[in-house]
This record gives sequence, structure tokens and C-alpha cells, in this order.
Amino acid sequence: MMCGGTTEAKPASEEVQAILDEVKAAVEEKVGFTLSKYELISYKTQVVAGTNFFAKIDLGDAHVHARVYRNLQGEISLHSVQHPKALEDDIEYF
Repeated sequence: MMCGGTTEAKPASEEVQAILDEVKAAVEEKVGFTLSKYELISYKTQVVAGTNFFAKIDLGDAHVHARVYRNLQGEISLHSVQHPKALEDDIEYF
């Protein structure tokens, strides 16, 4: 990983799924529909003044990439969502 860059993609983890669960309502607002499925597939991280999580999420019939920020105090917020995405799309910085 280069300084300031993202890590390589990592497989889903319970810790990152829990972080994503905290912003599910905000993701629903961004995509414009209620999510019946919301499952982390893989993710990358970037260390800043806190941590950015770049996540690939399975919505059932669709996929999204979400950027979630956790600050040094542990507060979590949704930064942005890329939708629609295909399962094979790589997670890139956004």
C-alpha cells in the first residue's frame, strides 16, 4: 500500500459489515429504495484522520460501492455511494 492509498481488496468481515449496518438507512436514501439484501462482498481501507472504507455491497438484484468514514472517535458516516455497479467491478477510490 502506498502512503495515503487504499489497501488491496479484502474479503467480507463481520467488523466491516457492522460498520456498514450503521449507514444502511443512508445508503437506502442515496439509492432511492428499501434494501431487502445488504451484504458486504469485499472492501478496501484508506487510513486518513480516521479510516475510509470502500465497500462492495450485494443488494440482491444489484450492487453498490459505498465509501464510509470512521473518525478517530469511532463515529461512522456515509460519504458517498456509486450505483449501479456490477459484481465484477473493481473497488476504486472515489
